[in-house]
Amino acid sequence: MEKYIINGGNRLCGSVEIQTAKNSVLPILAATVLTDDRVRIINAPDITDVKNMVKILSCLGCRAEYEGNDIVVDSSGADCCEIPMELAHELRSSVFLLGSVISRFHKAKIAYPGGCDIGLRPVDLHLTGLKRLGVEITEENGYIVCECEKLRGNEIMLDCPSVGATENIMLAAVKAEGVTVIKNAAREPEIEDLQRLLNCMGAKVKGAGSSSVTIEGVNTLYGCDYLPISDRIEAGTFLIAAAMCGGELQLSRANAENISSLLHKLRENGCKIHVNGDKIYLENHRRLTSVKSIETQPYPGFPTDLQAQYTALCCICRGQSIVTENLFETRFKYVPELRKMGADITVINRNAFVRGVERFKGAAVVAHDLRGGAALVSAALAAEGRSEVLDISHIDRGYGSLEYKLRELGGDIARVSV
Repeated sequence: MEKYIINGGNRLCGSVEIQTAKNSVLPILAATVLTDDRVRIINAPDITDVKNMVKILSCLGCRAEYEGNDIVVDSSGADCCEIPMELAHELRSSVFLLGSVISRFHKAKIAYPGGCDIGLRPVDLHLTGLKRLGVEITEENGYIVCECEKLRGNEIMLDCPSVGATENIMLAAVKAEGVTVIKNAAREPEIEDLQRLLNCMGAKVKGAGSSSVTIEGVNTLYGCDYLPISDRIEAGTFLIAAAMCGGELQLSRANAENISSLLHKLRENGCKIHVNGDKIYLENHRRLTSVKSIETQPYPGFPTDLQAQYTALCCICRGQSIVTENLFETRFKYVPELRKMGADITVINRNAFVRGVERFKGAAVVAHDLRGGAALVSAALAAEGRSEVLDISHIDRGYGSLEYKLRELGGDIARVSV
């Protein structure tokens, strides 16, 4: 087990190149099962979620290897339709493989997926969509078992715009017979990225980024080289950290449009932000002012994956804020840890009532999940004194080389074994 030791109080100044998006690479890796040709994913992020997905592909019989910063997948030898329980429990995104594996083998078996403990996140929408494509689904001993004679296109109306369900249905439908239309589809940029990848492979998908996605089934998909989009959540995390610590930060390979909701709030807080192409520049040299309220929403609203980090920022702003979490019911598990650092937060149901304090105080805290862990790191960097952030394996799931990037910016952070 490892932890971060952080001595807070330094400004963050310099430049960071944003990694390729975790939430794009995972479904893209799942898509490689759909072809016997080689697929190269360029500049894959060095994070444990991606490494676990590569392990799952290997268990299915695919040849998945790192070549420098790229991942090359050859699924021509895939011969297994069961996703191991121990890996499914480590990685929630293993559920994306249901659509791909069913498309290839017309059957699949997967344990209920794991990942961060931030709420129920049921897979019912995934399964309902697959049933509409002709898949018979049973549940036995903690496994989801799927079988079908043939996948057939259909119209699927999602009860809510689930990112995972939208992507999983897309993966299942690309080689189905006929046309599939997903109504009330999620609109996240990662779904558009998956559409671009699938179309590069020879699929016929359109509408991603809107509430209606249409997939015309094809017989064969082909290999390709593909560079996924940059990680909007990593970009947002660094911007928030710089706003909290003060300093001047430039992000390269960033997409301002994909985090426009955050940029709007940071400007409202008092940060100076400029955008030039794929570069975002943030400057802050003073204590910021709270925004009155903020609510997480499906894209293009404020992302739930930046809620914890932004709440940490609110803790040291002048004034009071109300943060409402509309997507996951237990995503405030990091709040008791921030309280150890002097934060004044009261959580009632899905609302966090934040009263700003002048600054955090160093403390020993525990990362209970990926984004909450990132919030604690930012708080520790902005704090007075020394902090320890424990159980950083959660943070490694989504942030590659985090301590190195922060040290390059001037942060005093070290990874040590416990």
